Amino acid sequence: MSAAGAAGCSAGRRPRLNVYNWSNYVAPDTIANFEREFGVWVRYSVYESNEEMLAKIMTGNSGWDVVFPSNYLIQPMRQNRLLAPLNHSRLSNLDHLEGRFRKPAWDPQLDWCVPYAWGAAGILFRPEATPAPTAWSDLWNPSFRGRETMMDDPAEVLGACLKKLGKSINATDPSELAAARREAIAQKPLLRAYLNAEVRDQVVAGDVLVAQAWATIAAQASTASPELAFAFPEEGFSLYADNVVILRESSRSELAHAFINYLLRPDVAAAVVAATRTATANGSARALLPDALRDDPVLYPAAATLARGEWFEPLPPAAQRLRDRIWTEIKSA
Repeated sequence: MSAAGAAGCSAGRRPRLNVYNWSNYVAPDTIANFEREFGVWVRYSVYESNEEMLAKIMTGNSGWDVVFPSNYLIQPMRQNRLLAPLNHSRLSNLDHLEGRFRKPAWDPQLDWCVPYAWGAAGILFRPEATPAPTAWSDLWNPSFRGRETMMDDPAEVLGACLKKLGKSINATDPSELAAARREAIAQKPLLRAYLNAEVRDQVVAGDVLVAQAWATIAAQASTASPELAFAFPEEGFSLYADNVVILRESSRSELAHAFINYLLRPDVAAAVVAATRTATANGSARALLPDALRDDPVLYPAAATLARGEWFEPLPPAAQRLRDRIWTEIKSA
């Protein structure tokens, strides 16, 4: 029975879909339009980090149907039997994905996920930040003490420290990770806080001068304050893609597939970009955008800039455990 048909035979009770997503990742009417068209109710909530999302779903009894993990989590989530396989016969809009996201390294056949949005990490800063930061090493400048932030994200913070040291963001060598730990702890007295999306308003207000931030956050902040600038650090930077998945625990597979297919519609995906300033993985949607947004250099950097980027990759369990311990030590230092 289709989702719409199920809605029709539910005596005053609409089918429900539980969606757990990053904040500011849909347009104001994305969910309402889906509910109206499919005759369903969506329980929708947001998170600010992969770690927050994982903490909720790791039990396999979270109550969520659809979540949006970053690319480097797809393999470990699959290995931990958290993901349901996708049925491509129910995803007729997959062809709208940009070519490079139709066979991504983290899931070449799209057996488990559908790329949704992608981006990079860099440095968001106000014009009064002097000297203007162009490298990760600039975030160790004492002149920014108390008015700079780093992300509340272990992969991103360690990644910045590793790039500062000339290493890969995916480093697993204990000595390299120990060196990154020392860098982070040395920097910590300069920081106002570790923040993700929350830093956007603080930079706009002028409380924070310099922030490690995702390009999406920078684009959103610049919409409110066009004088803000964003740097892709000279040493290199992380690249990520957030993907839509269906959890194995879900009993609403058909409706979950309908939701993913709806998000893949070019008009729906383009409306999300226009409202949220995200870099879409949907090539057909990008073609619908106005020039200024389609070619925004923060969301869609030039090839020469992207060449300095490095994709996050899944890590061996031992290396991930070491990183988790280091992050705990950094936060408690």
